[in-house]
Amino acid sequence: MTKQQLAVRFDRRLAQQFALQFNQDVLRGLTSEPQKWLSAQYFYDEVGSALFEAITALPEYGLTRADSRLLQRHAAEMVRFRPEPLHIIELGSGSGAKTRWLLEAEATRHGTARYTAIDVSAAALEMCRTTLGRIPAVEIETENATYLDGVRVALRNRQPGERVLILFLGSTIGNFPLPDAVQLLIELRGSLQFGDGLLLGTDLMKPIEQLLLAYDDPAGVTAAFNRNLLAHINRELGGKFDLGAFQHDVRFDSEESRIEMHLRSVRPQTVWIEALDRGFRFGAGETIWTESSRKFTMDGVKQLAAASGFEPRMHWTDDEWPFAESLLVAE
Repeated sequence: MTKQQLAVRFDRRLAQQFALQFNQDVLRGLTSEPQKWLSAQYFYDEVGSALFEAITALPEYGLTRADSRLLQRHAAEMVRFRPEPLHIIELGSGSGAKTRWLLEAEATRHGTARYTAIDVSAAALEMCRTTLGRIPAVEIETENATYLDGVRVALRNRQPGERVLILFLGSTIGNFPLPDAVQLLIELRGSLQFGDGLLLGTDLMKPIEQLLLAYDDPAGVTAAFNRNLLAHINRELGGKFDLGAFQHDVRFDSEESRIEMHLRSVRPQTVWIEALDRGFRFGAGETIWTESSRKFTMDGVKQLAAASGFEPRMHWTDDEWPFAESLLVAE
């Protein structure tokens, strides 16, 4: 069997694993009591990825622009934490547009840059290849997989004398409950060698009114993004969700310092999902919790790093929209 055939076979296996995980997560989430939930990772099919790109351009949503400003201004410092060539691995790459500054800085430093994009959306990875494929001296690989599966595959091809820099940008870490966020970083740390790095983006606390508007924009783009999670289930699992029967609902939990997005059932209803061969009942006003977005303090970022085996090495913050990039180094 050729190397290309092996790669195709492995990609199919990952796709099958992802489909099975999707089934299991939907079943687990919609049977959870007292609060139904769906994992935010399933927002990002082809339609969801396009909607999220539109969200990042909204005037109310400054997070992505802050993320990009920091990367553009400080990319050269960010890649200089080790003298060795870096294999840059990005979790949830999306289109990869803001990553170009780091790849260009690494290519300038060593004449070439090695990059692996990991995303559950094949459409996002194709967009990423198109966006970043124009940069000279950048070697691009893509993995259509979940974060940890993709990292394991990428690190199998680690080259002698090479260091790894994992990118976890856009404050995606805030989408996880705190214990799950710590566990994810612990597992990432377990994949790395001493001295490898993690560049972690975190959205910082700001006025609650500003936060609510960022997740409930007047144009309704975020509402469409939220409902598309149900449409994704309809397309992939044979779901029968009526998208008009669920309202976009945004709230702030001050105790947990997080924005929550829910989908609220406007009436009593039962929704059938073919792949699961069963229906799910919803009461009027009952919600599906679809996303959390924790807002951090800098002390909170340092505590997160310490709890997962990383040393906080450097931090860069944006003044226009409070946001931080933190370079954490594997201890």
